[in-house]
Amino acid sequence: MEYLSFELPIKELMDQYQTCSLVGEESGVDVKLACSQIEDKIVEKKKEIYGNLTPWQRVQLSRHPDRPYTLDYINGMVDKGSFLELHGDRNFADDPAMIGGLATLDGQKVMIIGTQKGRTTKERQHRRFGMPNPEGYRKALRLMKLAEKFNIPVITLVDTPGAYPGLEAEERGQGEAIARNIFEMVQLKTPIFTYIIGEGASGGALGIGVGNKVYMLENTWYTVIAPESCSSILWRNWDHKEDAANALNLTPKDALREKFIDGIIEEPLGGAHYDPETAYLNLKNSILQNIKAFSKFTGQELETQRQEKFIAMGQFKG
Repeated sequence: MEYLSFELPIKELMDQYQTCSLVGEESGVDVKLACSQIEDKIVEKKKEIYGNLTPWQRVQLSRHPDRPYTLDYINGMVDKGSFLELHGDRNFADDPAMIGGLATLDGQKVMIIGTQKGRTTKERQHRRFGMPNPEGYRKALRLMKLAEKFNIPVITLVDTPGAYPGLEAEERGQGEAIARNIFEMVQLKTPIFTYIIGEGASGGALGIGVGNKVYMLENTWYTVIAPESCSSILWRNWDHKEDAANALNLTPKDALREKFIDGIIEEPLGGAHYDPETAYLNLKNSILQNIKAFSKFTGQELETQRQEKFIAMGQFKG
């Protein structure tokens, strides 16, 4: 387990617990009471730290290297062996930063699409840290259209620092690809449910983020720009990233208050990486509840509800 800077008090207690257990094993002395007291302190310290996270600390937690990614959620939620990954945009190439395919959840057919990061250095480079190219968004749209054809609910899992900003992405129409997805998603006549499972930044997130319902996991963020990028624009350096995080209203509670999302999915104490199985179950239950709730809607009603939801988010004066 890797620990972030603000988690170091927990690490110290965890080290004490391991030492206590080791002493008991090697000496044969009964140390159960001492170890139990340390366990209680660990739980108390977790509640203290994670119950008072700053926006910047929540951003850090959303990027934790042990945090589950899209494929982890898919493998942890779907019926065993049911996920069939589909590749390519039928135009240019397959984008490993955007994955998607058919699966079943307790027998319910779904199309799951999401941005995927990498664990190792090589995989991170291969998947470009979860930043899709235009062909990634076009692949996602192709799969959404396929789902619409067969009346299959679409589940999108968002975990991206943004769309890939490289020259080749711009040459192949990055902005157009994201705009096209938004345009098509508001008109899709099958249910779409979006979940922010990590980072939700800018158009990179919106390219697969137009859902009938949009949720955030407890330790995630969702806003127009990453705090570091905001700091570099306003202050010409990254030194004010914490100030930027405070100003951007990027936490789940902020987004819920502003009605950008419809709910917050609870995570295990300390984050999804402490107990991935519980995180998978919480997300799966939310998906199945939404599918059941929206099963009675017609295609036109789904389209109308989605459009009205996003139109209501902003106002303009002529």
